[in-house]
Amino acid sequence: MSKKDVAACLARIADALERLAPPAPPPPDFSAAEAFVWRAAGGAFHPVRRVNRVDIDLLEGIDLQRDILFANTSRFAKGLPANNALLWGARGMGKSSLVKSVHGALAGEGRLKLVEIHREDIEALPDLLGALAGAPFQFIVFCDDLSFDGPETSYKALKTALEGGVEGRPKNVLFFATSNRRHLMPRDMMENEAATAINPGEVIEEKVSLSDRFGLWIGFHNCSQDDYLAMVFGYARHYGLDAPEATIRAEALEWSMTRGARSGRVAWQYVLDLAGRLGKTL
Repeated sequence: MSKKDVAACLARIADALERLAPPAPPPPDFSAAEAFVWRAAGGAFHPVRRVNRVDIDLLEGIDLQRDILFANTSRFAKGLPANNALLWGARGMGKSSLVKSVHGALAGEGRLKLVEIHREDIEALPDLLGALAGAPFQFIVFCDDLSFDGPETSYKALKTALEGGVEGRPKNVLFFATSNRRHLMPRDMMENEAATAINPGEVIEEKVSLSDRFGLWIGFHNCSQDDYLAMVFGYARHYGLDAPEATIRAEALEWSMTRGARSGRVAWQYVLDLAGRLGKTL
């Protein structure tokens, strides 16, 4: 076979491989929406046409947490220094709702974007930050229900991406995460690894240093009965659910007892049930 034939054969093989390879994703158009979901598999940003959130004024019982996160995010939206935030604590107390509501309250001018990254894509976080670094917007990268279990080491990628790498976190990006755990890892996981380590203290320090990357630790705790009822009545007033106050109170308390918990999520679930019985749409 001549050199010319070999070159032609190699060219055909290259063309075939290019046809088999998936096309490169188009450059993201961040002006198309105020929120996006990023998936590492395709490296694509999927616009969210309607964000699943409630108005920030409807969030009851978490006034201090709301004010702290709002002030931090407001500074960031203006291009001023701000901190990564870890919202941790009791289930159903509005951690993810608060992130989305604060973004909604500050997204009016169109410069502040919300980008959700799934827990399983955390190892690819540096790729996401690289894609956002040159864009003319401010980005909140949000991971809901972030935690680490077992022998996985993807938390190291998160540590590096947030504050530890040579490039550092882009100035137009903040990272917000919610978790039921303050240190993002179960205590028994840290203790088990420490028990088999030459220097147990170093193991604990490495794990705890992950949450240290978050300048804000915002705690959420189980609510009182009064706070729970304030949530229920706040939703009822907002959506015009016309039922006697005594009836709503009694039903809401019974609803919480059947769930074994009082939280913002439980309050909302009761309101959904009440609205359905009253024939109201929310």
